[in-house]
Amino acid sequence: MKRNGSINSTNSLRKKPRELWCRIQNIFCGLCLILGFWLICTTITLVSVSSQPVDALFVLGGSIQREIYVAKEAKKYPDIPILISHGSPEPCVWLIFHEENTELQNTWLENCANSTWENFYYSIPILRRWGTHKVKLITSPTHLPRAQWMAQILLGANGIWVEPDIIQERGIPGNREFWLKTGLDMTRSLLWAGFSTIIQPRCTQVKRLTELDMQAWEHRGFKCEYQGNVRK
Repeated sequence: MKRNGSINSTNSLRKKPRELWCRIQNIFCGLCLILGFWLICTTITLVSVSSQPVDALFVLGGSIQREIYVAKEAKKYPDIPILISHGSPEPCVWLIFHEENTELQNTWLENCANSTWENFYYSIPILRRWGTHKVKLITSPTHLPRAQWMAQILLGANGIWVEPDIIQERGIPGNREFWLKTGLDMTRSLLWAGFSTIIQPRCTQVKRLTELDMQAWEHRGFKCEYQGNVRK
């Protein structure tokens, strides 16, 4: 009896790793099926919206040339919202739009982001609340290909088609791209892509350009990039 009992216990010990491995395989297969289904649905969505008109302008901060460009470009899209993610100082953006006689009502400033990755981290929830399906991404060659790849991964995961609009900068750019930075941003973008469809971080520093108190800024004082040629 003792011998049979020891044999049974040995067999049961052998079965446990096998059962555990089978469960892990089943979980992995299930996750792969869910991921595959999500990728198919997302791809179908992106293909369907790619032919639609642009319904938002998205500016990555980093150069006043981008705000000058979008102030002019906005006249072609008078009815769609503009999101500037941590760009030039707020009064400088206000002056640029004012001098171009561009409507301020549809322009929003997001000032939480401190990096290109955070531009997307904080802006995706805003674009989703707007119901954006196709965005014109305004950036510069000095942020390529990193910014474009990040946009296609993160915005694409949220069913938003990206149409890049690359603006040339003047002078010596402050940003320098290197492959380590690109690799790190690509890695965390891929990791965050799925979570970004569920987790919606909220930036507390979002305001419409019309809400800006220029008198307070003039009293406080501010400085714009000389390339902007804006008059205080």
